[in-house]
Amino acid sequence: MNINVSIALATPEDAAGIADVISEAAYDLTAKHGHGHWSAVASAKGVLNGMHKARVLVAKNGHLVIGTLRLTASRPWVIDPAYFTPVRHPVYLVDMAVRPGYQRIGVGRALIEEAKKMAAALSGDSLRLDAYEGVAGACGFYEKCGFTEMGHIVYKTVPHVYFEWLIER
Repeated sequence: MNINVSIALATPEDAAGIADVISEAAYDLTAKHGHGHWSAVASAKGVLNGMHKARVLVAKNGHLVIGTLRLTASRPWVIDPAYFTPVRHPVYLVDMAVRPGYQRIGVGRALIEEAKKMAAALSGDSLRLDAYEGVAGACGFYEKCGFTEMGHIVYKTVPHVYFEWLIER
């Protein structure tokens, strides 16, 4: 596959494409692993709402949105700060997805590397996230991207693993 990946801050015009990527990734996980919390689809309206509260990165191949993630200073409800290194300004990575067919070719890793740079530019001290534990989760991916596993929790019957990347100044 010949692709030319570009990564930038998302604009409102990207919202429908981002929702498509999140939804296609959810459909793919559901087909592979059955229905679960990973089965939730996205809407352009929900993506636009998330843009008001965070920085959204978008990966494109030409004009096609092929990946996304969101960076926010607001702690997601599933994250328990007690498991992480105490820092003054954590940044949280949420809603990461790569379009099926573009997975396992470096798109996700490129998004993560850009997220690390952006978190540092936002004066963050760490980048925190959670992943589903088990076959539908991306724990191995985050470890390969340099994140440290910080703990395992069960939130509303769903096992999660916490990960952290400390930003060096």
